[in-house]
Amino acid sequence: MKNILVTGGAGFIGANFIHFELQKYPELHIVNLDALTYAGSLRNLDALPNSNNYQFVHGDIRNTALVRQLLINHQIDTIVHFAAETHVDRSINNAQPFIDTNIQGTFSLLEAAREHFTGSESGTDFRFHHISTDEVFGSLKPDEPPFSEFSPYAPNSPYAASKAASDHLVRAFHHTYALPVTISNCSNNYGPFQFPEKLIPLVISNALAGNELPVYGDGKQVRDWLYVEDHCQAIDLILRKGHPGETYNIGGHNQPANIEIVVMICQLLDELIPVQGGYERLIKYVNDRPGHDRRYAMNIDKIRGELGWTPRESLASGLKKTVGWYLHNQDWMKSIQNRSDYQNWMENNYSSRKGKQ
Repeated sequence: MKNILVTGGAGFIGANFIHFELQKYPELHIVNLDALTYAGSLRNLDALPNSNNYQFVHGDIRNTALVRQLLINHQIDTIVHFAAETHVDRSINNAQPFIDTNIQGTFSLLEAAREHFTGSESGTDFRFHHISTDEVFGSLKPDEPPFSEFSPYAPNSPYAASKAASDHLVRAFHHTYALPVTISNCSNNYGPFQFPEKLIPLVISNALAGNELPVYGDGKQVRDWLYVEDHCQAIDLILRKGHPGETYNIGGHNQPANIEIVVMICQLLDELIPVQGGYERLIKYVNDRPGHDRRYAMNIDKIRGELGWTPRESLASGLKKTVGWYLHNQDWMKSIQNRSDYQNWMENNYSSRKGKQ
């Protein structure tokens, strides 16, 4: 890889990936194409290492002409496609942006990539990597084995359905047009720069403000939590060693219930910034999300066996790093929380969940 186009690089995982790549490979040239929707921020890209090798372009992946021009002008040999609408609650409230970005956007990007690949001399050195989610597989029962790369798709939310559709498009472009693609399906990410509507940063920010810590339903939904830098390392290995046409599952190799995550964060904050009565007193069970998947778990045997990847961070060490980052970057968090659009969304989303005891 010499010249990478990252889509959605101002978002949570994309920004972490750009930091990771420029730190590890100073010679890389990265172009970041991002529409700067509500969850994207250029502040996520402050203090980049080797910033002379980085360029930001404000634009939409559905603008095929723009993407074509970027691929040509920067001699792009690798596309890493993060750009997506990702919040399940928002997809339940309004699915249209998920259809527009996750399906139509991925299709437009693939069309530009296919044209560029066909007309260039990059040959097999070209790679289109698509970041997906474990949610495309649906929900697991307590005794079922973890999702593998062969698990059938059974998405249960508009978000998951839109990502499943984009996965199928990427795979189809490989089989039909021989576009060199790889796909990774990851579990729940956490770490620096995560938008504070998601569970872990929401719990941290609410606890620091002395507000209730909302837990959906009984809090026993099980997730596989993946520290974002471990995810970035896995993507890097797939780009450099993965086989075109292959899919790789990426998970944190743990399965705590959501309530366990909330309690662990409270205990970390009790150690770092103790308050009278402790933080667990703020936990409040609220009405559950419609159609809430009960359990996700990931089998990572393939990426471990073929590429030698395993997560470096345990849940305990990753959460400690994450809580520490948010404590030292409260101005970043407040810059989002003070926005009227964020406040309106939080009020609308959680006002409908009040009443559960």
